[in-house]
Amino acid sequence: MTPPDLERWRLVLGAPAEQCMGALGGGAAEQDAALDWLYGRDPDLGRRGVRRGGGAGGGEPDPSGDRTGGDGPSQLTTVEWLDAVHRLFPKETIERLERDAVERYEIHEVVTDPEVLRRIEPDETLLRAVLRTKHLMNPEVLALARRIVEAVVRQLMDRLATEVRQAFHGTRSRRPSRIKNSRNFDFHGTIRANLGHYRPDERRLYIEHPRFVSRTRRHVEQWQMILLVDQSGSMVGSVVHAAVTAACLWGLPGLKTHLVAFDTSVVDLTSDVTDPAELLMKVQLGGGTDIARAVAYGAGLVENPRRSIVAVITDFYEGGDEHRLVREVRQLVRQGTQVLGLAALDEDADPSYDRGMAQRLADEGAHVGAMTPGQLAEFVAERIGR
Repeated sequence: MTPPDLERWRLVLGAPAEQCMGALGGGAAEQDAALDWLYGRDPDLGRRGVRRGGGAGGGEPDPSGDRTGGDGPSQLTTVEWLDAVHRLFPKETIERLERDAVERYEIHEVVTDPEVLRRIEPDETLLRAVLRTKHLMNPEVLALARRIVEAVVRQLMDRLATEVRQAFHGTRSRRPSRIKNSRNFDFHGTIRANLGHYRPDERRLYIEHPRFVSRTRRHVEQWQMILLVDQSGSMVGSVVHAAVTAACLWGLPGLKTHLVAFDTSVVDLTSDVTDPAELLMKVQLGGGTDIARAVAYGAGLVENPRRSIVAVITDFYEGGDEHRLVREVRQLVRQGTQVLGLAALDEDADPSYDRGMAQRLADEGAHVGAMTPGQLAEFVAERIGR
C-alpha cells in the first residue's frame, strides 16, 4: 500500500489507527484535526471508549495540526474550522462536512455567526439550516442569512423554470407534421414506413420517407393549482421546493396558483408567491400537523372542481382528525377535483411518511407518491392538456 493510500485509510479510521499506521504529518495532519473537530464530538465514540485526538485528555484538535490535552473547551472557533476545511478539502468534501456540521451535530454557529455567514458558500443545506434557525437570529444575522436564502432560491428558480417550461411546451400527437426537425422525429413511424427498403445483404435500412409528428399546444385556461404544504420541520426541503415551484407556475397563462402553508393552523401565502425568498423567510417551521384543516381550506378555494388540482405536500402523519381528512379527500375526488398527495417534493423524492394514512387516501382516489418539482410540473401539464 502506497503512502497516500495509508494516509487516506488513517484519515478514515481516525486516531485509534495511529498505533498501527503511524502518525500523520503536514497537510494530512491538518485534515485529520479538522475532521476530528467535527466527528470527534460523536457521542458513540465515548460509549466505545475511543479517545479523541490522540491526546491524553481527549481535548479538541486544532486544524493547524497541534493537539491539546485536558478537558477544557476547544480553542478552535467555527470560523477557523471553516477556513481550514475550505483550504484542505475538495468541494464535494466541503459540502458534506458543512452538511454534517449543520444537520448531524447541529452546530448552529454555522448559520448564526455573522463571520461564518460572510464566508460560507450558499447551498441548499445551508438554506434549510437558515429556515430552521432563523428564529434564533438577531436582525444583523438575519440580514446576512437572507443572502443565503436569495442566492439558493435564485439558483433553484433558474433550474426549475426550465423544467416547468419544458413540461408545458407541448406534447407530441399522432398527427403527421410538415415541420421537419429532430424534436418532432417519429422514430417508430419512420421504421414502419420504410421496412420495404431494408437490404438483408447489407443489414441496413434505407430511409426514404422520414416521418414527423405534430405537437399539441397546452391549454391552461381556467385551471387552478392549489399547493398545501406541511411546514413541520421534517418537510423543510419540500417547503423550499414548493415555494419555488409555485413561483414558476405563477407566470403560466390561465393557471391560477395558490400556495398555503400549514401546521395546526393554516396560512395562505399566495400573495408572496412571486417573491419566494421573502415567502420562505415568513415560514415558521415546526409545531403540530392538522392536515384535515388544510385540505378543508384548500377545498374552499376550489372554483371549478373539474378544472382544479389540490396537491397536499406532507408526511401524512395526521395530528388532527384522521376521519375528517379521509372525508375531505373523498369529497374532493367525488366532485371531480384532482387530488395529489406528495410525501416529498424535492430533488431526492425519497420520503419518510405514514404509509397507512397514505394508502387510505389513495383508496379514496387520491394520487399518492413522491415527486421532484419537474415531475410535478409534468403531472399538472398532463392533466391540463387533456
